[in-house]
Amino acid sequence: QVQLVESGGGLVQAGGSLRLACTAPGRIFSRANMGWFRQAPGLEREFVSGISRSGSTRYYADSTKGRFTISRDNAKNTVFLQMTSLKPEDTAVYYCAQRSTILTDNRHFTSPSDYADWGQGTQVTVSS
Repeated sequence: QVQLVESGGGLVQAGGSLRLACTAPGRIFSRANMGWFRQAPGLEREFVSGISRSGSTRYYADSTKGRFTISRDNAKNTVFLQMTSLKPEDTAVYYCAQRSTILTDNRHFTSPSDYADWGQGTQVTVSS
C-alpha cells in the first residue's frame, strides 16, 4: 500500500476558504485516479470530489459542487482541493485516496472501496 500525505487543514470561519494538498510517493500518481473524502464524527466516510489521471474529468458531491474545486499537478505528484464558502457542516477529517489504473478511466469513482491507497487525513473545522 502507498501512504499518501495530506496537508492544509485548519480552523476557518464560515464563508472562508482553505486549500488542501495531497502528495503521493512513487511513479504511479500520473496513472491514478484520485479522490477526496471526508468523515465527521459518528458518520460514515463520504465522497467529496474525484479527478481522472489526466485531470480532464472532475466530479463532485452535490454538497460541494460550486464551492470546491479539485485539481492535480502530475509533475509534483500532488492533488489539491480548493474549498470556498465553507460551512460548519463541512467540518470533518478530509482524506485523499488513490486508485491506480492501467488505462485511462474517466468513470466516476465515489465509493471508498474504489480506492486502494489512503492518507492519514487532515482536520478541517469551520466555525459559525
